[in-house]
Amino acid sequence: MSGACQEAAGQAPVLDAARLAATRREPPFPFALRLDDSSRLELLRPLRILPGKRIVAEGIWNGQRVLAKLFIASGSARHWRRERDGLALLAAADIPTTPILAAGTLAEGGHYLLTAFLPDAHSLASELENTGGEGGNARTWLEAICARLGRLHARGITHGDPHPGNILIDAGEPLLIDGDAVRQRPTPLSGRQADAMLANLLAGLPPEKTLASLIDAYHAGNPHHAPSPAALQAQIEKNRRARLMDYLAKTVRPCTRFDVRRTASRFVAVGRVDAAPLAPLLADPDRAMASGVPLKDGHTATVARVEVDGRMLAVKRYNIKNTAHALSRAWRPSRAWHAWREGHRLHFLGIHTPMPRALIEERLGPLRRRAWLITDYHGGCSLLGRLAPYVDAAAPPPAESAALLRFFTTLHAHRIAHGDLKANNLLWDETRGIIVIDLDAMTQYAHAAAHARAWRRDRARLLANWPAESGLHRWLDAHLAE
Repeated sequence: MSGACQEAAGQAPVLDAARLAATRREPPFPFALRLDDSSRLELLRPLRILPGKRIVAEGIWNGQRVLAKLFIASGSARHWRRERDGLALLAAADIPTTPILAAGTLAEGGHYLLTAFLPDAHSLASELENTGGEGGNARTWLEAICARLGRLHARGITHGDPHPGNILIDAGEPLLIDGDAVRQRPTPLSGRQADAMLANLLAGLPPEKTLASLIDAYHAGNPHHAPSPAALQAQIEKNRRARLMDYLAKTVRPCTRFDVRRTASRFVAVGRVDAAPLAPLLADPDRAMASGVPLKDGHTATVARVEVDGRMLAVKRYNIKNTAHALSRAWRPSRAWHAWREGHRLHFLGIHTPMPRALIEERLGPLRRRAWLITDYHGGCSLLGRLAPYVDAAAPPPAESAALLRFFTTLHAHRIAHGDLKANNLLWDETRGIIVIDLDAMTQYAHAAAHARAWRRDRARLLANWPAESGLHRWLDAHLAE
């Protein structure tokens, strides 16, 4: 333990479960707990907080770093027992997971569970986000997890929430965590039950070009069942739609991931990790824009680049032009609200767009007025500029060709239309390929016919960026879905 940690630990107040639950979202880190074996647990920094219910934190116990899960709500014994027993089930089935170091009760009714702290571990979710699902090891890890799910199902053990955030990568080894979701059934799973559980994992991943290797891996772990690709794909799509709707609902209500506050005059939604660093910007976005670098100054929208703690952000204000415009917008969700949700929709689907960081709406009771959208700033060149040297070529260069086809195929597969698909709304990134911006009019359609009409408009708008007789226009016309 470092000297700083030792100093913090020595000064830490000792709490019990009741006092800890009363702190809600702001436990007084660092603090200490006295465990039922008379040992002392020092909590150094929070990793996840469910107010009044559960705290996950890094700590020090008996001289070693630990991951501490504290169950502090009344009736917490049930969740604590599930977590403990679930991790034990995984270990007994030879499924790599985080080993339990200690578990027991806290003073005033709470419970604790300590596992090894893995300082170099990262989630599969972060791996997929950083690589866009194209990372060299991602498929190997997925195949290993599918094989292990198969082994669990063959033993009648289920993991009800095997999303990428519950899969840790440590020293190149994927670990399945979250014992609270693990259950033992009296018999092996039926084929339908197994398909539903496997689809639950795959629905949380970027769409797969092929399921064959994942199905083979699952079947190797569970020789009693070989999932049907068509049936599995249908279940994945159903699960993915449900997950997406649940996630979008969370973006505009208080939850673990988002801090949402509404008053009679204001609505603010911000990611919890961004709430503190963005607080001055959220308090007065116009002042931040005035001191930033102007990017656009139009009647309906004003955009500026601002810097917060060394991070570049784009702030877009949606203006009210006149009284008639104010009345037409007052009863509808603002364009900032729409772009906020669509930005999160694209990130959920693995489509690159600058990360939405915060949404602000001015309100007068139920009436909406001006609004601001804050996103990461991307300084890349537009697709129009990137492809300018190749207007008369038979095809764009291989990297650009592959990125274009991947981007538009993904949009089309999800029935998404941009609404203003000019080439300046598509940016080029050397690592991630195409980055889509200006999501005010973006729509995901439930029905194929409605999407087909919108897609034709999008397609025509994109092609209009280049002369009809140019090689680039002809290439796009030939390769984009009709």
